[in-house]
Parts: sequence; C-alpha cells; structure tokens
Amino acid sequence: MNDAHLHMVVNHFPIIGTIFGLGILIAGIFMKNTVIKNVAYILFVVAAIFAAVSMATGEGAEEIAEKLPSVTDQIIHEHEEMAEKLALVLYALGVISLLGLYLNFKNHTKAVAVSYIALVVAFIGVLFGKQTGTTGGEVRHTEIRTTGTATAVGQNGTEAEEGDDD
Repeated sequence: MNDAHLHMVVNHFPIIGTIFGLGILIAGIFMKNTVIKNVAYILFVVAAIFAAVSMATGEGAEEIAEKLPSVTDQIIHEHEEMAEKLALVLYALGVISLLGLYLNFKNHTKAVAVSYIALVVAFIGVLFGKQTGTTGGEVRHTEIRTTGTATAVGQNGTEAEEGDDD
C-alpha cells in the first residue's frame, strides 16, 4: 500500500462522518436527546482524527498523483487548499464536540448552547467537505472537472482531447 492508496482509504470518513454526524445532531436537538447528541459528537471527534490522518497522507499522495497524466499542479493545489480549510473546521468541531460531551456528562446548562454551536460548525464542515471531495475527485476523474477540457488517455498512452477517437 503506497501513500496515495492510504490517502484514498482514509480521506472519505471526514466528509461522510461529518454528514452523518450532522444528521444525527439535528435529530438529537429536535428530540432533545442527550444520548443521540453524544453519538454525533463522537462521530465528529472521529471525523477530526481521520482529517488529521488524511492531511498526513496527502503529501505522499500528491507526490504520486502529480506524475500521472492529466493531473496538474493547479488541480492538486485547489484540492489541498480546500482540504486545509476543511481540516481546520473539523479540528474545531472535534474540540467543540469534546466540550459538548463533557457538558452533557455534567448536565451543565451550557450544553444546549454548545449543541447549537456544533450544529453551525458541522454545517460549515459539510459545505467544505463537499467542495474538498469534489476537488479531490477532479484529480483523477476528468469527467467531473468544470474548468478546462477534460482529457483522457488514449489507447496509445498519449492524452487525447475528450471526443477525439484514437
């Protein structure tokens, strides 16, 4: 397993975990159920941990991906910038979630306020996660790129403009 493979294995959970956590947190707030909110908080903490692992494996994946046909420095740079923003949001969400867990266990009156703060930060995380996932997908999936012309590798191994027949 190389760094690119390891990055692909771990990079999906920060996004998926945040989406699931947001849904669970909304249910917990709506139902006024502390246990359900705690499940969301735990998902957010795990998502933050996986974000750190994704960031740690990103450089190695970049070294491999930049040698591939149709992968440009610009595409990788856009993904890297969005991933850094997402990671910061998820780190903050992880800290907020740890605080929420603590306050819930102590039955503190501020626990409800923290759940609403976590809700807002999680929503921002989902928005950044969507953009990070899209820019990451664009690294290898030329069919989803919105800028420039998508290229494909022809049968002879050279890049061909999309629509060209080899």
